Amino acid sequence: MSQDNSSYRGGIVVAGTPLGNIDDASPRLRHALATADVVAAEDTRRARNLANALGIDISGYLVSNFDHNESSRVDALIKEAQRGRTVLIISDAGMPVISDPGFPVVERAHDEGIHVGCIPGPSAVTTALAMSGLHVGTFCFDGFVPRKAGARREWLSSLVTERRACVFFESPHRIEETLNAAVEILGGDRRAAVCRELTKLYEEVRRGTLEELASWAAEGIRGEITVVLEGARDANTHPPVEDLIDDVEARVRADGLRLKDACKVVADQWGMRKKDLYEAVVDARKASE
Repeated sequence: MSQDNSSYRGGIVVAGTPLGNIDDASPRLRHALATADVVAAEDTRRARNLANALGIDISGYLVSNFDHNESSRVDALIKEAQRGRTVLIISDAGMPVISDPGFPVVERAHDEGIHVGCIPGPSAVTTALAMSGLHVGTFCFDGFVPRKAGARREWLSSLVTERRACVFFESPHRIEETLNAAVEILGGDRRAAVCRELTKLYEEVRRGTLEELASWAAEGIRGEITVVLEGARDANTHPPVEDLIDDVEARVRADGLRLKDACKVVADQWGMRKKDLYEAVVDARKASE
């Protein structure tokens, strides 16, 4: 016999909200929004707009819970749950905690022995995976791409031999730069899918090689973007040493590393000897003098 968890009474409840299409709101979400004692929302205005679109009223106390204030909200929200009240955690779109607010409250609830429930719902991660048309039997999720060039290159380098598909978020203003860096580090033939405006009016999924996608992105892309990168096909080989010289030099410039340290970082990622890479960089520098 299945348990009826259509309505939680007491504790912390995490709920997924529509990415764009309001019809993706589940009956359980509607009920929770209307009956929760406390609704902790990433943006209270969006929470009210969601409720209005669903034709319901939020009867409980509505409080903001976003990146810059959620650590200060934990104590109060936990106390409400300890009193037997239902605290609903929602983000602007998709599932809380996954690159959205919610983790500090959920973590603390577990530590305090408070019941944690979940109302499953939309997620950009699983939606993009399902629509990508790539091999995604196993995958990892890396959240938002690092903004700084050095950190971005280091992150991309970690994916060179990654067999699993990788899902990540990127800003429309940086997607071209990120794809170009991916071409340089991962190779232009690696396949990926750029998914934008998922479930919305202008939803689009563009699948192709990184080189093809970088050229397409140069035309300009708008909207919220989720990228699925296909896993490496052969994790036991590395490019010619000469092809890694630019990566080493970029780390020296962007991260301020000594040449030997930069060579060690790149060599370790590729499973090759640091000495071979160091000598290749030194030879290239001499040749350019």
